[in-house]
Amino acid sequence: MKEVIDKIKAIEAEQRRRKDSPLARYNKGKVHLKQMAFHRCTKRNRWVFGGNRSGKTECGAVETVWLARGIHPFRKNIPNVNCWVVSVSQQVQRDVAQQKILRYLDKSWIAETVMASGSKSSPDYGVIDCIVIYNVFGGTSKIGFKSCEAGREKFQGASLDFVWFDEEPPRDVYEECRMRILDRNGHLFGTMTPLKGLSWVYEEIYLNKHHSDEVWCEFMEWSDNPYLSQKEVQLMSESMSQEALESRRYGRFTQNGGLVYPEFSEENVIEPFDVPPDWQDAISVDPGLNNPLSCHWYAQDGDGNVYVVAEHYEARRDVAYHAEKIKEICRKLGWKTDRFNRVSVLMDSAANQRTLNGQKSVAELFSEQGICVNTRVDKGMYVGINRVKAMLKPLSGPPKLYIFSSCVNMLREIKGYFWGNGDVPIKRDDHAMDELRYYVSNLYERKTQPPPKTVIERDKERLARRLGGKL
Repeated sequence: MKEVIDKIKAIEAEQRRRKDSPLARYNKGKVHLKQMAFHRCTKRNRWVFGGNRSGKTECGAVETVWLARGIHPFRKNIPNVNCWVVSVSQQVQRDVAQQKILRYLDKSWIAETVMASGSKSSPDYGVIDCIVIYNVFGGTSKIGFKSCEAGREKFQGASLDFVWFDEEPPRDVYEECRMRILDRNGHLFGTMTPLKGLSWVYEEIYLNKHHSDEVWCEFMEWSDNPYLSQKEVQLMSESMSQEALESRRYGRFTQNGGLVYPEFSEENVIEPFDVPPDWQDAISVDPGLNNPLSCHWYAQDGDGNVYVVAEHYEARRDVAYHAEKIKEICRKLGWKTDRFNRVSVLMDSAANQRTLNGQKSVAELFSEQGICVNTRVDKGMYVGINRVKAMLKPLSGPPKLYIFSSCVNMLREIKGYFWGNGDVPIKRDDHAMDELRYYVSNLYERKTQPPPKTVIERDKERLARRLGGKL
């Protein structure tokens, strides 16, 4: 009888231990909202850019354990997983990624631990080569650990289901890992603090240089982690420079002058949907012939939220070509036209200037193609930028400006729009940024204009003038 009681107590103790394990606590509420967004995403190339202590490494480690065990709640689980965890050095591997993996792995799941250095009996203090764990399919999975300092050649040969990059790898290592997942239709994910500035990750991943539908990015900062002390967050923020805060708190890529629109986040990006006809508001154009012409379609709902719903962005084309493209997209969208079936657009006032031969302006050339140009736009740089900022991230409440994910060139520009000297952005790759500013300024002007007078009000004014100002 005593043996039975002892066995029951042992089972209950084991159940309590597993219930209180780090992985169980993570599953039951330790995870915060942006970590959950990462776990739920099914893209093949996912990246979290986060500040220190924002929770980015935690979600990378949990993702690895879930996948290797075959217990991922949001992805198709497969047996006998083979994966790599890639760190910048063996020391960082031992102190960060390896430690996190061991924390979330129940010891009863570990079939074998192979050490690169140190004792197998104390793996926390050594460098692990790989861990073989039991998966729920009755087989085993292998988690291999790699160090970028070993060089690209050490990343050849294997066939993998996924790779986790803990911090930013060199580009050649990243490309080699992409080859390793090719035959298994595998996937990649990275968690990093962008301390190297505008590196290849900024160009290739964040700006999504190749416009891949399989790339997904998220930013995490200290306030996203509800388990950090707000008092400590405030004290740390006050002791750091603005540039250090950008990367170490907010996880943002930085350049000397900083981003013009740090307020922009993935919250401002939404998937396309059919826009009701009564939301159609305006089309804004920044003209270019050798340079890209940037044209975007803007809609506004009844609550004042603005949506950038379509784009035409192309270089080295003449006015006739651009005009036809604009009309083609208008037809697809069912966009409003005037009674002569002409399209109206906002455009830089420079479009009124005559071309080099002195014959016709850009505005006149577009008009000949059935595009009515309104050049009465406020080009004020400082005021316009601040108005865009206020719509991207108001002082309270959700954003007022949303960009469809299909507007890839506007998204690329807004992510790479940096200040130069003084209060002037760098004049490079900013065509969509100019016409966005034109539209937002025009929108503000329309809001501040008094409403048109009614027929009765106009009659009263005429009568008052006849009576010498007395009514």
